[in-house]
Amino acid sequence: MPITMNREVFITCAVTGSGSTQDRSPHVPRSPREIANSAIDAAKAGAAIVHCHVRDPETGAPARLPALYREVTDRIRDAEIDVVLNLTAGMGGDITFGPCEAPFPVNEAGTDMIGASERMVHIAECLPEIATLDCGSMNFAEADYVMVNTPGMLRAMGSMMTSLGVKPEIEAFDTGHLWFAKELVREGTLDQQALVQLCMGVPWGAPNDLNTFMAMVNNVPQDWHWSAFSLGRDQLPYAAAAILAGGNVRVGLEDNLHLKKGVLATNAQLVESAVTIAENMGCRIVGPQEVREKLGLVKRAPGSAG
Repeated sequence: MPITMNREVFITCAVTGSGSTQDRSPHVPRSPREIANSAIDAAKAGAAIVHCHVRDPETGAPARLPALYREVTDRIRDAEIDVVLNLTAGMGGDITFGPCEAPFPVNEAGTDMIGASERMVHIAECLPEIATLDCGSMNFAEADYVMVNTPGMLRAMGSMMTSLGVKPEIEAFDTGHLWFAKELVREGTLDQQALVQLCMGVPWGAPNDLNTFMAMVNNVPQDWHWSAFSLGRDQLPYAAAAILAGGNVRVGLEDNLHLKKGVLATNAQLVESAVTIAENMGCRIVGPQEVREKLGLVKRAPGSAG
C-alpha cells in the first residue's frame, strides 16, 4: 500500500521505564521528583505526552507503589506547562520460571504477578489521560522471564480503563498483539479509534527491520492513531521512519540512553532531537491540547485524582 507521511506529529517521551538502566546513566530519573522534573523538561522541549513508570527512589529498581505514582502525577499536574499524562499499567505481570528442567516453583525474586484490579489501583487513583495496555504475553529477553498478559487479564484491565474514562494505549510488540487489540475493539471492550504504540526491536517481539515494521503499520486500522519506537541507536532513526509511514513518535530514556555514540542523553535532548527530525521533514509538532482533541482525552485538573 502507498505510504502517506504524517505532517501533524505528536511526540511521546517515555521518561524512565522499568529496565535495569538506573546505574547506566545519571540522567535516568529515580525519585518522583526527578521523574516529574524530567517529564516537565521533556514537555518544554516539545513532548505532548509523557509516559511514566516509577522506581524505588533509593535503588532505582522498578516499583509500582500507588503513592509514588500519585506524587509523580501531582507534580506534573501542578507544573506550569501543560502535557498529556500517560501512566504504565504494565507492572505486575512478570513471571520468572525456574531452570528449563524444573520450571516450578517459579523464581520468586523475579516474579511479580498480581490480579487485574491490583494492576489498575494507581490508574483508578491518579486517573491519567492515557494508560498502557500491553496487548499480549511474550518471552522478554531473559532466558526464563515471561511478560504475562492473558486474554482474560487484558479484557478485565481494558474494561476498567474504558469505564474510568482513561484511554488505553495498546502496546503492540508483535502482529498478534494487534490482532487481539482489534478483537477487543470489535467486542466493545475498547472504544473505536484506538491508540497504538508499535514497539519494535524488543527481544523477542517484532524485530525492527523495515519489512516487519511496515507489516505492523499495515495491520493498524486506518481510523486508529499510532506511534512507534525502537531501542538504543535505532530510536531516533525510527522517529523518521514512523513519520514517513504515517505515524507519530516516541523517544525517551526508557528505550535509549544515548544522544549519539558515547554521549549520554537527557529526556529533553531526545525530544529536541525528535522535534528537529520532524521539522526538517516539514512536519508541524502537535501540542497537548490538540492531542486531547484528536484522541478524545479527558484532562483532569490538579488535585482531581482519586
